[in-house]
Amino acid sequence: MNTLFLLLQAAEGGKESGWMSLLPLFLILIVFYFFFIRPQTKKNKEQKRFREALKKGDKVVTIGGIHGRVAEVKDTTVVLEVGNQVKMTVEKSALVADSSGVGQTAK
Repeated sequence: MNTLFLLLQAAEGGKESGWMSLLPLFLILIVFYFFFIRPQTKKNKEQKRFREALKKGDKVVTIGGIHGRVAEVKDTTVVLEVGNQVKMTVEKSALVADSSGVGQTAK
């Protein structure tokens, strides 16, 4: 009988704390947004701006690790100069800024 009484009390108390049981879930969602989703969105926007601002002479690195200098910019591709008279055509989406010369132009 005592256990039935305790279960009934717990059930009644659960109605009042319905929102309180969802609070940890909301907090986890907020943490995920500020620590994972938002920074990734900002990084994607920066990459998009970088690729749109590419110009002749910029130092870049492909996602495959090839370092080069932009020789020509087309709509969706870029011609890279990677050595003595060696040129490659790569997609803009495969480029990142060269950390040793971010945004530097050849002189």
